[in-house]
Amino acid sequence: MPHYHKLGNIPHKRHTQFRKPDGGLYSEQLFSTEGFSNDSSLLYHIYPPTQIIKTEPHQNVAPEIAEEKMLKHRSFEGFKVKPAKDFLQSRVPVLVNNDCHIVLAAPQESMTDYFYKNTDADEMIFVHEGKGVLKTQYGNLPFDYGDYLVIPRGTIYQIHFESADNRLFIVESFSPIRYPKRYLSKYGQLLEHSPYCERDIRAPQDINPVDEKGDFLIKAKKKGIMYGLHYGTHPFDVVGWDGCCYPFAFSIHDFEPITGRVHQPPPVHQTFEAHNFVVCSFCPRLYDYHPQAIPAPYNHSNIDSDEVLYYVDGDFMSRKNVTRGMITLHPAGIPHGPHPGAVERSIGAKETKELAVMVDTFHPLMLTRQALEIENDGYVMSWAE
Repeated sequence: MPHYHKLGNIPHKRHTQFRKPDGGLYSEQLFSTEGFSNDSSLLYHIYPPTQIIKTEPHQNVAPEIAEEKMLKHRSFEGFKVKPAKDFLQSRVPVLVNNDCHIVLAAPQESMTDYFYKNTDADEMIFVHEGKGVLKTQYGNLPFDYGDYLVIPRGTIYQIHFESADNRLFIVESFSPIRYPKRYLSKYGQLLEHSPYCERDIRAPQDINPVDEKGDFLIKAKKKGIMYGLHYGTHPFDVVGWDGCCYPFAFSIHDFEPITGRVHQPPPVHQTFEAHNFVVCSFCPRLYDYHPQAIPAPYNHSNIDSDEVLYYVDGDFMSRKNVTRGMITLHPAGIPHGPHPGAVERSIGAKETKELAVMVDTFHPLMLTRQALEIENDGYVMSWAE
């Protein structure tokens, strides 16, 4: 999905001899999506990326579904998810369907003794709290508060944090995460009406190939099962790569809101899309400037989508009792809108400082067992006068 990028040393022509200083051949790897028919990158390894030396017993990590069907508004206190030292063990699935899993995490420690690969899903990691570096075979991606980290499926990575205080909102997508089509020219450039451009997309940097043999554990997830694969060479032995399939970072603070004389519909906030769901960014912006504008959103019916809103920071004038890290779920089939009194209070307001991430899914979401443990009981009654 990102624009073409290259880093490190690569040969003049693809699929040709590329030799090391000692005369040996570098090992070329095609990293592609949709079976050679879509975005791809070519990576050049010091050693073949295939040398498995042993495996470990697999472990079932599939989400535990608590409720498959619902028709009421729900709310969850995301920051009630307890921190855990290990990155993978800290990940708590909350809302899931066959298109995506919505996950919360509060990891305390960096990944140092293993690497991770999600073989089924692209990952979008939104950094609510914390900073550090995402390390991959493509190079390093420094990240900070407000960053989206988009990691294509099959990417081997480690996350290194600067402190123990980290909060992540993660979407695992079983289809590629892409820029919205309407933002793109027919040749793939982000157009002038897009709320961000290529300058805002941060590609990996500082590629430092690791020439090391030994025993390197890669934990790989496939179909809800975690496998332990031990390789005989370090996975970050890439001396160079080029292409259009690689992890990247985009800051929510670089999203440029689209405003109008009257209230704009949610699609103006769209940031990414995938098959059967979209991701939107609600950012600080000026309110509508018609002399009789009502800044609060109008009541709307979710007829064909479940709406998930993850509250990051700021003042949300349309909702009562909002906390940082709160998730609201407004399912398809019933309308929702501002809480009582919010419409009148919004009149005359000039701007909002709200910051939130929204995920709209076109197939119903299911609640996990962990979601019930952090639910706000009675949220469905919060519209009562």
